[in-house]
Amino acid sequence: MKKTLRVFLNELINTITKRSFIISMVMGPIIGVIVFLVVSALNQDSPNIVSEVFMPDPNAKMVMQGYVDEAGLIKAVPEEMGKGLKAYPDEAAARAALQADEINAFYRLPADYLEKKQVYYIREDFNPFGGMMQSDSFMSLLDYNVLGQDPLLLTRVSNPLMNQEVVNLAPEDPQTQRSEDNIMTFMLPYAVTMLFYSMIMASASLMANSITTEKQNRVMEILLVAVTPAQMLAGKILALGVAGLAQMVFWMGSGYALLLVSGSAFNLGAAFSLPLSFLAWGLLFFLLGYFLYASLMAGVGAMVPNLRETSQATMILVVPLIIPLAMIGSIIEMPNSPLSIGLSLFPLTAPVTMMTRMAATQVPLWQLLAAVVLLVGTIALLIRGVAGLFRAQTLLSGQAFSIKLFFKALFLKA
Repeated sequence: MKKTLRVFLNELINTITKRSFIISMVMGPIIGVIVFLVVSALNQDSPNIVSEVFMPDPNAKMVMQGYVDEAGLIKAVPEEMGKGLKAYPDEAAARAALQADEINAFYRLPADYLEKKQVYYIREDFNPFGGMMQSDSFMSLLDYNVLGQDPLLLTRVSNPLMNQEVVNLAPEDPQTQRSEDNIMTFMLPYAVTMLFYSMIMASASLMANSITTEKQNRVMEILLVAVTPAQMLAGKILALGVAGLAQMVFWMGSGYALLLVSGSAFNLGAAFSLPLSFLAWGLLFFLLGYFLYASLMAGVGAMVPNLRETSQATMILVVPLIIPLAMIGSIIEMPNSPLSIGLSLFPLTAPVTMMTRMAATQVPLWQLLAAVVLLVGTIALLIRGVAGLFRAQTLLSGQAFSIKLFFKALFLKA
């Protein structure tokens, strides 16, 4: 126990006294304060500055686009659907208009459209994102004509759930309902997601870097004379966990305080205030996420021979943690969908996904408890497997890292 405590204190002091750790700890709140002060200053002149910055200008000039109807389906062009669109008799005329900068792109509806269901979009530059922003206008015009020019039928086809009635069995305060038009409805869960991802990644990566560095500069050989591999594993995980927890508390406390005082700057209501229970669950899921990935990183550090291979191995192991980032839009928009619930219960994605859902909606208590139980069970299995990797012959070996060998050694103790 004394040796584990010595490893803990040595690792903790070395970590929290590093300049990089101190800078990363204070820079987050400083950036938040700067953003808050800038928005507060701008908001004195324009109360809707946030919406003006992030929302598109409705009065912006629409760029003209053309279309060629070889199938003869477009018989009528209502005024509201024809804005920004111009018909051309054939492709040659549309190409001439494109070269003359009369339009920036055009759609070609081939004669066999009804059979092949294929529309050609032609433009001079490659712009798959911004160039397709006006495609809804042409597709609505096409649907309108294919559906017999019936505007009611077009509305039903375009938005079949327009008149749905949502019944929520949980009692809700009308003041805590978030407006879909407020940019903070998306930005708040997004900020929480990025915070948890970066903190778990940073804290867990310190584990692999610490072990690999000590192996590379031969300090590991000296340490193993005085302590056992298991004692070193326990001391390092606890020390880096305490350092990461301190940074997380500082960041979350600063963010919570900033959110409380930023209501006037961002025009936030009660819907965007996070309860103290959110901080408690946040600290719990951070610790569980840290122990989960720190255990994996410890296994990586035990097997890789140098820092270069550590970075490569780390990128492979953190792929599950990146999944919530790749699907963050779907999670925020549909926090109670089967996919969102599944990701928040799966141990490798739970720490980030669950906090994203909690920032976006009210998560049932049973799902929170189930995620905690699954995480604890997975962590127990991982630590047991990593303890088998923390052997002197493994720590002192210089073999190249192999993901197949890593999981084989982790679960089968090969």
